[in-house]
Amino acid sequence: MPVIKSAMKRVKTNEKAALRNQSQVSKLRTAVKKFESAAVKGSDDKQDLYLTAISKLDQAKTKGLIKANKAARTKSRLTKQLAK
Repeated sequence: MPVIKSAMKRVKTNEKAALRNQSQVSKLRTAVKKFESAAVKGSDDKQDLYLTAISKLDQAKTKGLIKANKAARTKSRLTKQLAK
């Protein structure tokens, strides 16, 4: 545990950011999984789920939670599933 006051504040800030980031990544994974399961079942709302997943991917990329190449790769994979 740090002794310096500013370092203590930084630890608290980092913990808050880590929880926020973890939540965002969790929402991203959930959105992708929902779309994938809907695509396999051939559900009617797969277009809406696709748009939600793409939006979450773009948000995560913008915030630096995932790398740009991973976002592009995942979007490409989801687009292929939508086209089937």
